[in-house]
Amino acid sequence: MKKWCLGIDIGGTSVKFGLFDMEGMLLRKWSIPTRTQECGKNILEDIASSLEKNLRIWGFEREQIAGAGVGVPGLVIEDGTVLHAENLGWDRIAVAEDLKRLTGIPIKVENDANLAALGEIWKGSGKNCHSMFFVTLGTGIGCGIVIDDKILSGVSGAAGEIGHMHVEDHMKKQCNCGKYGCLEQFASATGICWLGNQIMENSSEDSALRGQEISARIVFDAVRNQDLLAVQIAEKFGYYLGKALAASACIINPERIVIGGGVSRAGNIILDYVEKYYHKYAYPPCENVEFRLASLGSEAGIYGGARLMSQEKR
Repeated sequence: MKKWCLGIDIGGTSVKFGLFDMEGMLLRKWSIPTRTQECGKNILEDIASSLEKNLRIWGFEREQIAGAGVGVPGLVIEDGTVLHAENLGWDRIAVAEDLKRLTGIPIKVENDANLAALGEIWKGSGKNCHSMFFVTLGTGIGCGIVIDDKILSGVSGAAGEIGHMHVEDHMKKQCNCGKYGCLEQFASATGICWLGNQIMENSSEDSALRGQEISARIVFDAVRNQDLLAVQIAEKFGYYLGKALAASACIINPERIVIGGGVSRAGNIILDYVEKYYHKYAYPPCENVEFRLASLGSEAGIYGGARLMSQEKR
């Protein structure tokens, strides 16, 4: 009997599903809303119900499913327990065990950024390389690390949390993690907005940005038009992220760095600023890393989930 595998990506607003063959061909995809009310107590039951309904509609038997790889926006340990997922309202939930009981299929659970990295290295911008950083620039900063085609998770699931790398001693605003001066305070979508407002307040430079609500897209659109104040913001963004990646590369020495998330939709222009500072600060043997933008978009997590399970079954 031919086997199929599932990729499931649990986000704060929706849960995405993908049904794949074991070679990574996406056959079906769908999504459901994420019910985060009451500390997310209904999320796993909703997933099980949706799986049962859709597999029945498409004529798949449970025995045909090799398993599901599940991505969660939080800290995950080796047995598939989620220690904390703030956006879902979860604290110490045995996701792998509970979802296996509800669905009757094998389950593996990973951090969502890690799964997105695995998806990109399998079928996206990391294809044909074996060692990669996958950095997601959104409201915060996530990073998945793949070494020799395997995810590096760390003892408590915190490997790759470069968004909380300390990069600035003089930051007075507190990060969501409780510390001060974290990378995501400067290089995430919200960090770029903060940088923009700070630079505008301390500059008399005329700019198309003045009078607008700052966003990463607006900043980089203005950079394309050679707006000098926008260029200052982009330089600061590139400085913080490029320097942090250069420091990280000394430890992992990746073959490729792939950048995704909402900020990456600005296009190759963001790479210009990040690469500039990466090469300025990188240890020479790490300088030849290849930078690319992510290509799988919001589907990276379901591809990664399927890959996690197809690796397990080989």
